[in-house]
Amino acid sequence: MNAEGTDTRGPGERTDTRGPGGRTDARGPRRGRRIGYRMATACALAGAGLLGGCGGGGQSTLHPHSGPAHDIRTLWWWMLAVAGVVFLGAVGLLLLAWMRRRRPGLPLLGEDEGATVGLVVVFGFVIPALVLVALFVVSDLGIRTTEAPAAGSTPLTVEVTGHQWFWEIRYPGTQAVTANELHIPVRTRVNVITKTADVIHSFWVPELNRKQDMVPGLPNRLLLYADKPGVYGGQCAEFCGAQHTHMGLLVFADPPQRFRSWLANMGAARVAPGTPTERRGEAVFQASQCASCHTIRGTPARGVIGPDLTHLATRSTLAARTIPNRPGYLGGWVLDPQHIKPESKMPGFNLSGPDFQALLAYLRSLR
Repeated sequence: MNAEGTDTRGPGERTDTRGPGGRTDARGPRRGRRIGYRMATACALAGAGLLGGCGGGGQSTLHPHSGPAHDIRTLWWWMLAVAGVVFLGAVGLLLLAWMRRRRPGLPLLGEDEGATVGLVVVFGFVIPALVLVALFVVSDLGIRTTEAPAAGSTPLTVEVTGHQWFWEIRYPGTQAVTANELHIPVRTRVNVITKTADVIHSFWVPELNRKQDMVPGLPNRLLLYADKPGVYGGQCAEFCGAQHTHMGLLVFADPPQRFRSWLANMGAARVAPGTPTERRGEAVFQASQCASCHTIRGTPARGVIGPDLTHLATRSTLAARTIPNRPGYLGGWVLDPQHIKPESKMPGFNLSGPDFQALLAYLRSLR
């Protein structure tokens, strides 16, 4: 640059980017490295978050315990692989565009406009359409094991009704009624009839089968089958109100003999209180709002708003798998249910100390 402001550099000459003292200004490269580190950290944290949300609580699609669940897992892996190929292809094209950002045209093809349009059509429309059609055919037409069983084709039928926010479970042909814990015999096909008493719910036990929506006025059917004994977690998979998150259930796959014993016990009326404290607790239950909302077979309590409590003490959890069924938690649930499960329909109770202890003793006796 001369005194008149004219650029006097010759062809191929570079601008001097040295800073004061003749040192090269390294702020650009350093800034680029910092951005790269931040992006890598963000990706690592996002990946850790995604992995942390996989599975847990016996609710992982990737740990199947039935034929239908195995097919769903296989489909999931295939879809992940296809999505991964598409993602890597997109990233590759972005990197290629960035590396060639100062050069016109495409590699090998140059500036051929027709070829460019062809690539857009092939990679932007044809390949995505073929992939989506293939996935639709495989997932909706190719997998038959997840279909609902035909009526009368299974040795056992169970009715599951969704409420805000618990599961009512009945075994047609018996008097057995329970809540939030579904028992089935292992290695036995079970026809689950799903219903709802209020809003839309969705019944889902990921390790045994697909989701099944529960739409008002429209009963649906779902096959449950467990290939080995165990406890499998389930969840409402459709937002259904404030306590949707706390609407879980457990599926117990029992050996056949244990299941028959359990079913016979569930079909029986409550065992009469055996101690003065338990008898006082039953009187407290009948005299309070408890009997207006809950049923205990063998007593005048015939409420239908809350779960059937005839065999409450046999359950492992309370409030639809929100808290364990232990004396301390049971006492807290009776005294202040809104603290544990806000907006549930159960009110708290202001009982005297002796009445409270008697009621707990009575509820713990319901086996």
